Amino acid sequence: MSLPRIELIGLPSDANSSFERGPAQAPAAIRQALWSDRGNLACEDGQEIGIHFELTDRGDLPLTESASDDALITAEVEASIRSGAVPLALGGDHAMSHAVVRGVHAVHGPVTILHFDAHPDLYDNFEDNPRSHASPFARIMEAGLASRLVQVGIRTLNAHCRAQAARFGVEIVPMADFAPDTVPVLQGPLYISIDLDGIDPAEAPGVSHPEPGGLTVREVLAVLRRQTALIVGADVVELNPRFDSNERTAILAAKLVRELAALVVRNERQSLMTLG
Repeated sequence: MSLPRIELIGLPSDANSSFERGPAQAPAAIRQALWSDRGNLACEDGQEIGIHFELTDRGDLPLTESASDDALITAEVEASIRSGAVPLALGGDHAMSHAVVRGVHAVHGPVTILHFDAHPDLYDNFEDNPRSHASPFARIMEAGLASRLVQVGIRTLNAHCRAQAARFGVEIVPMADFAPDTVPVLQGPLYISIDLDGIDPAEAPGVSHPEPGGLTVREVLAVLRRQTALIVGADVVELNPRFDSNERTAILAAKLVRELAALVVRNERQSLMTLG
């Protein structure tokens, strides 16, 4: 019997970043940290890459930093799923999540999204760019690609984004008095999006928009561990190697890739046991 398979898809683009360029360099930095001899391939639940599941790589897409990139991303994500894998996208800036979710939706229909971020990314048209990395979840929700969106780590909610959240019925878990068990256990199909600036910059300095007062790595992992739904896709985005310190944020991104992959496999096995 073949092992469960998670496929990495590199999306080296930061054309829709609003402040600093650099996330286009992130897929290579995450891969280097992921396969480095500084650590091993074990996950916190005891699963090991190559023993309990396969983590394969479709490589970086040949993005041109134009609007045509969206269709290419969507097609690649859909192809990954139809091959029997679960896609895990490596950004790149957060703009690409819209195209990734569209590819997931093509196979699974509307998804539930668990979104970690300092920012809600719900702007209708940030700086005259509807494809901005500040806008992907507005595009996702208005297109009906998600049936539910839960956001964790948000600490920059302005009036416009508050109105957008109300418009789309977005659930924002407050950062004040945050505890992992305040995040709901969601139904599937589940998509998980992790913007690294959702984590406090003391632990994740290599981002373009550091925002103090964020989540700890342990809190993020605790939220993930509580999720039991079938996971159909994920992304880790907004690493900016230009601002990283001793590869700390790249190493964190690689850990999150491992833990997301392990969670995909754990939940899939539990789902099969329930059906059986």
